[in-house]
Amino acid sequence: MSLVTDYTLRIRGLFAESIEVKQRSLAILPDAVAMAGGMMVNALGKGGKILSCGNGGSAGDAQHFAAEMLNRFEVERVGLAAFALTTDSSTVTSIANDVSFEQVFARQIQALGNNGDVLFAISTSGNSPNIIAAVRSAHAKNMGVVALTGRDGGKLVSILNAGDVEIRVPADSTARIQEVHLLVIHCLCDLIDREFANIRD
Repeated sequence: MSLVTDYTLRIRGLFAESIEVKQRSLAILPDAVAMAGGMMVNALGKGGKILSCGNGGSAGDAQHFAAEMLNRFEVERVGLAAFALTTDSSTVTSIANDVSFEQVFARQIQALGNNGDVLFAISTSGNSPNIIAAVRSAHAKNMGVVALTGRDGGKLVSILNAGDVEIRVPADSTARIQEVHLLVIHCLCDLIDREFANIRD
């Protein structure tokens, strides 16, 4: 068997795994995604903002979401207030150095979050201490929370309020979870686009 053939078989297997996780997610996630989209639309429509956070690849997802809000996703509309708490390296490193890495998002929420805003917290495991601290800080500011998780939801599940929304991908592989996270983010962007561009069909 040639190296290319070996690689091709591996790639086909990864595609198949991704498709299978997306199919399982399709069966259980749309209602939660719709509720999350409604929460975000409501907050933005009332002049609130969305603060997003995550670590590693999830930090990239948090930034991706904020960029789609501030600029646009697929249709022209007004820019919307969303900020990724991962992007200001001076702020993140000063908090990590002076306080702790666990507080890098929570301290920013204490300063920037307001009643009626939404925290978009992204963690494949649901166990990241700085994400858990961010959710607690958001609750203290009377913010709603949309938690994008995977596996069993982790410790994050136990601290969510009744009005919060968890979108949990039914998978254990970080890569597969992140692939569905991106699809969920694009679904949320689409719902928000349609509301603020007044698209109906």
